[in-house]
Amino acid sequence: MSCDTALHDAPARIDEDWRNAENYVSATMEFRCNLACAHCMIEGSMDWLKPQTLADFDALLARNAAERRWKGLILTGSEITLHRDLAAMAARARRSGFSHVRIQTHGMHLSKPDFCQRLVEAGIDEFFVSVTAGEASAHDAITGVPGSFRRILEGLENLERHDVVVITNTVVTQMSYRSLPALVARLGHLTRLRQMEFWNYFPMRETDDKNLVVRYPLLIPVLIEAIDAARALGRRVEVKNVPECLLGDYADALVNDQPELMIDPRFWDEFARNRFEQCVHRSCCGTRKCLGLTAAYVKKFGWEAGFVSPIGFG
Repeated sequence: MSCDTALHDAPARIDEDWRNAENYVSATMEFRCNLACAHCMIEGSMDWLKPQTLADFDALLARNAAERRWKGLILTGSEITLHRDLAAMAARARRSGFSHVRIQTHGMHLSKPDFCQRLVEAGIDEFFVSVTAGEASAHDAITGVPGSFRRILEGLENLERHDVVVITNTVVTQMSYRSLPALVARLGHLTRLRQMEFWNYFPMRETDDKNLVVRYPLLIPVLIEAIDAARALGRRVEVKNVPECLLGDYADALVNDQPELMIDPRFWDEFARNRFEQCVHRSCCGTRKCLGLTAAYVKKFGWEAGFVSPIGFG
């Protein structure tokens, strides 16, 4: 069985729109969360960032109904399942012509079978679920909520009863990177899990104040082990925010593309503090998808001139 064929006899999707970020638009509809993840990108701005309004949402639906610009809508935020109108928004999106509705969630509320059922019946057919580590102790330490790992697993297992696509996302930090292979193994029984994403952490500032950034010589071997394990299970893998040259034969897993994002524009001022695309080889590298190093990484570990290398122009 190859990586891109059947997975545990799971029913095949008629299409695979979920593979391509250009097919989707994201709407940030909620800025509350009931976890306290150590790696949260917006913990310092969550209180003042404003979600999209219902008028904004209406305008998005109207635009796509007229233009058919996107196939899928992603409902996101700090924790979108806290939005009381989530099911209603999903149903409206499907009626307006979106072929897919995805939610980005920490997954805890999916542990309630009735809630899970209601979301699927409303038209949500894709679930992007954050799982922070492969063991309960590590996961719960990262989220700051005891029992969160158990509830997320219950939620993922509830999704097994429905004809949906599941994608997991793991933020790679000093607290999580060692458990990536264990995470792949722990989720190995899930038939709806089509893709696993590993997002290398970057602080939304110029320094790594929380000591969460992992040095690449330590990260890469563990990351490759996890990629191999996930692909052996037939899962597609996406890696984000890792220099392309360091992935070698696994560079095909690097996908930094993102759907168009509707969000409070003040977010981008904070995001710019990351200062991506720093590299000693930037002027002579032919990469088209690498984000290089961040300001926080360079400040902490230096330029890694003996580790990174330019990619030839093709």
